[in-house]
Amino acid sequence: MAAEQDAEGRAAARPLLTDLYQATMALGYWRAGRAQDQAEFELFFRRCPFGGAFALAAGLRDCVRFLRTFRLRDADVQFLASVLPPDTDPAFFEHLRALDCSGVTVRALPEGSLAFPGAAAASVGATPGGAAAGNAAPLPGQLCQMLAPAAGQGPTVDLAASVETWLERVCAHLGLGVQEPHRGERAAFVAYALAFPRAFQGLLDTYSVRRSGLPNFLAVALALEGLGYQAVGVRLDSGDLLQQAQEIRGVFRTVAAQFRVPWLESVPITVSNSIDEEELARLAQKGSEVNGIGIGTSVVTCPRQPSLGCVYKLVSVGGQPRMKLTEDPEKQTLPGSKAAFRLLGSNGSLLMDVLQLAEEPPPQAGQELRVWPRGAQESCTVRPAHVEPLLRLWVQQGQLCEPLPSLAESRAFAQLSLSRLSPAHRRLEQPELYQVALSEKLQALVDKLSASSPRESPMVGAA
Repeated sequence: MAAEQDAEGRAAARPLLTDLYQATMALGYWRAGRAQDQAEFELFFRRCPFGGAFALAAGLRDCVRFLRTFRLRDADVQFLASVLPPDTDPAFFEHLRALDCSGVTVRALPEGSLAFPGAAAASVGATPGGAAAGNAAPLPGQLCQMLAPAAGQGPTVDLAASVETWLERVCAHLGLGVQEPHRGERAAFVAYALAFPRAFQGLLDTYSVRRSGLPNFLAVALALEGLGYQAVGVRLDSGDLLQQAQEIRGVFRTVAAQFRVPWLESVPITVSNSIDEEELARLAQKGSEVNGIGIGTSVVTCPRQPSLGCVYKLVSVGGQPRMKLTEDPEKQTLPGSKAAFRLLGSNGSLLMDVLQLAEEPPPQAGQELRVWPRGAQESCTVRPAHVEPLLRLWVQQGQLCEPLPSLAESRAFAQLSLSRLSPAHRRLEQPELYQVALSEKLQALVDKLSASSPRESPMVGAA
């Protein structure tokens, strides 16, 4: 057994094969006192590769190997200490050394399963005492939701109160109602500023750049300026990046003049969001007002072999559902811990996949079911001849629940999965899209959270 684990460890990806973003988020959770919250994340994708209608689940063995062997070595911790703020509490690094995945639970599609856009491919949960990690790629930043909380080390004054005062002045200058900027986003900005007062940067497009992200950032930046700190920049990750950067620069100039804060005029603006060569040339033109460009997927992969673009989002904290609300409907997430089922006709043909809340009873073969197809304005009914559960439990409390299939078994299952697809879904040009639907209860929860005021509902949050 020891020899087997050693072999797994040598083959597994190292925990620091990730972004610095994950390490800063880890420290942010620690300083915000949110490290012991039980949490659940979902992994899914929004579009199929190659313009197709389906994908095949793969990589489960690598995921499990990563989880079972996860451990930050002394060299890893020393490296993190060299890139994180120098005033970071040494106790934070001691907890990093003790992290493992003994509290992690993973539910995922079996290797070789058909996977469709918008449907959960995997779910990762963790309870206090363990570590929450990503199940498709190393995401050690999420581990620190399970760390013991520590006191913040940023400004000791009531930054939140100062921010609210500045918000009124900023909104008056921008012609906005003080209730328009999203309170949850502002709280996140304040928490980040407290954790990293010398490196405060705001992502402006979570809800609305003009009506929320920008005024919230300005209020926090101006409050920090009164304490002797300067914000280091803003980032945009959706929409017309060039136009938004130009508009934001104009606002920075007028606000800098209005409140006599000259440095605000030149706050760096960074943009990202699958930027390719054409968009890069557009953003680099004279007068774009863009100071930094995040280059990633579209540049380092062949356009004819694009990446899948997976999404890993928070759906539950402490048993309470969470969803991301945004003006971009495509980026809105589905709240709560969920189960997924594949409905089939009497001849074995695929009818649709259904997502529902975990506490709902599963669909039954032969019984009529009312569902809400994604993107549809009305519900419909379906009577499946067969029902297959999709997400299987592979890891519970850090322990493997059943043997992983061999490569030959996974390949055979993949061939079987493909054989069940209709020709309309398999064609290379303009394939028919496979239908994914929500249960009535899940749709009702989405409607409730979408309609409720984010300032009043504790169940709404961006991830």
